[in-house]
Amino acid sequence: MSLDLLRAGTVIPAHPLALTADRRLDERRQRALTRYYLAAGAGGVAVGVHTTQFTIRQVGLLEPVLALAAEVVDGEAGRPVVKVAGACGDTTQAVAEAELAAGLGYHAVLLSPVVPGADEAALLARAKAVGEVLPVVGFYLQPAIGGPRLSTAFWRAFADLPSVVAVKLAPFDRYRTLEAVRGIATADRGAQVALYTGNDDHIVGDLLGGFAGRRFVGGLLGQWAVWTRAAVELFERVRAARAGDAAALALLTGQAAAVTDANAAVFDAAHGFHGCIAGVHEVLRRQGLLDGVWCLDPAEGLSPGQAGELTRVAAAHPWLTDDEFVAAHRDDWLR
Repeated sequence: MSLDLLRAGTVIPAHPLALTADRRLDERRQRALTRYYLAAGAGGVAVGVHTTQFTIRQVGLLEPVLALAAEVVDGEAGRPVVKVAGACGDTTQAVAEAELAAGLGYHAVLLSPVVPGADEAALLARAKAVGEVLPVVGFYLQPAIGGPRLSTAFWRAFADLPSVVAVKLAPFDRYRTLEAVRGIATADRGAQVALYTGNDDHIVGDLLGGFAGRRFVGGLLGQWAVWTRAAVELFERVRAARAGDAAALALLTGQAAAVTDANAAVFDAAHGFHGCIAGVHEVLRRQGLLDGVWCLDPAEGLSPGQAGELTRVAAAHPWLTDDEFVAAHRDDWLR
């Protein structure tokens, strides 16, 4: 049932990492974040991905972080929830991470495209190998954080792999997004591959628009790791607009730029996304879900002026926030 939900389309936050001041895993707050996403109405969680910090692998945190999220979802959700695990590295590493995720009950693997020295043929072979373990969600990652340029032909061939169930498109580039959708749409299996936007800079446009005869059915987004209840409400408006609700469409048209404005602050677009993870952490810290903005890399933190930008967008677009919702439930999530 969870894969059916993935195919139909839903809200999937990219799960952050809760750390203590000495940069150790804060298990209580890590569980609280997962409870927050469930209570907010998210249809899934993506764990071990960029927002969780890829370097959890180097410090031995991949397995405990995956396990904590699975434990909360399986024990507390009470409804179908898609569990997506990130997988990185060369074929050997990615297969091993997929096997770990499978053992913990994850439903699919979000496969990072960053493999130094790998060409498109090698990436396809790697995806095929991972797909023998778990269903695969492809990932077109923006160049600013290391994503490679991938051709239309690559995406056509990728979509034709029998194990591929979805693709997250996050190149933060209109042209590359269109090229990838065109490739997927013209694949023999294209209709069986769900499209998820990862373009945090163009969320509403992606969800409302049509591309090469296809639609984005949902989002797997770092921005949806914050103000998640409001994100679920936004997604509900998108569905209403698609069903012919003219008022919902008019409202979304007016809100699209505000969503991008908020992302610019959260992801620190002004400084080349240097503070993107810290920006997510700062919103959650202000809500009391995290104790600080600490990242595994001590060099990662808020950029100059970023805190002020977060204050500005919350004041300018209060409908984008869910502070009252979090305040009402936070103590229970932190139990």
